[in-house]
Parts: sequence; structure tokens; C-alpha cells
Amino acid sequence: MSLSIYQASIPTFIRTLNNLSAILEKAAAHAEAKKIDPSVFINARLAPDMFALARQVQIASDSAKGGAARLAGVEVPSYADTETTFPELQARIAKTLDFLKSLKAEQLEGSEDRTVTLKLRNQEVSFGGRDFLFGFSLPNFFFHVTTAYNILRHNGVDIGKMDFLGGL
Repeated sequence: MSLSIYQASIPTFIRTLNNLSAILEKAAAHAEAKKIDPSVFINARLAPDMFALARQVQIASDSAKGGAARLAGVEVPSYADTETTFPELQARIAKTLDFLKSLKAEQLEGSEDRTVTLKLRNQEVSFGGRDFLFGFSLPNFFFHVTTAYNILRHNGVDIGKMDFLGGL
């Protein structure tokens, strides 16, 4: 049995976004329990030249919805990137999950050979669908989810590898 692009992408995006949501819940609870202003976490970053937690979550959302939409050949939903609280980040994740769950396997059939063209900074880059998913979309998605996890872990939130992986 072969693995379809749908099977390799949509369930992975959904599972990992659900795990990210659970991690953010733990961060919010940690902030409340320790009497830490939640904005400390929302604005935290690992290095001065890296994006803060809120932007990492936004880009993870963008990577999932953008990757899925491009592979399905549908318009990429546009979100305003204005989230500054844990509830707003949770709402963004929920909105992204709703979009991902609306896609049907049939919409991604044949997408491994579909050309996906992205504007990256000052240039356009084209990929075949398979290379787009495995060489760009999933790695970018996991980079930003991992960075969000690392920001919170670095700031003392009690999370571990199983929080990142979710229930097995």
C-alpha cells in the first residue's frame, strides 16, 4: 500500500497542532500558577534575532494551512497575525484545524506531481508537490512548532518530549 500526500500531511499537521495547543495550555496554566504575566511567554524568544513565541505559533499555523491549501489546489486562508494572548493563539490554532479538517483526501490526489510556486523574499521558488511537502512544508512547520516548544521549555514550563509528540 502506498502512502498518499493526504495521509502524509493532513493528519500530521492536525496531530502536531493539537499537541502545540496542549503545550500552550500548559504554558498558560504555568504562568497563572507562578503569577507570571502571560505576555512574558508570548513575547519570549530564544535569541534576539529570532521570532517570539506568538510569531512562531503564527508561522506554524501558516505553514500547515498554506502547505495543505497549496497541495489541495485551493486558496490559502489569510489570517491577520494579531494574536497577543494565549486565548488568541488557541483560537488561531482552532481555526487552522477547522480548515485542515475541511480538506478531503480527493482534493490532494495527484498533488505529488502538482507544481507549487512560492514567493520567498525576492524570488520565486517552484517545487513538485512531493518535494514541496517533504523538503519545505513539513520541515518549516516542525521548525516553528519545535521553536515554540523550546521557548516555553527554556522559560521553565514543565513540558517534555511526550508533550511534543502527544499521546502515542
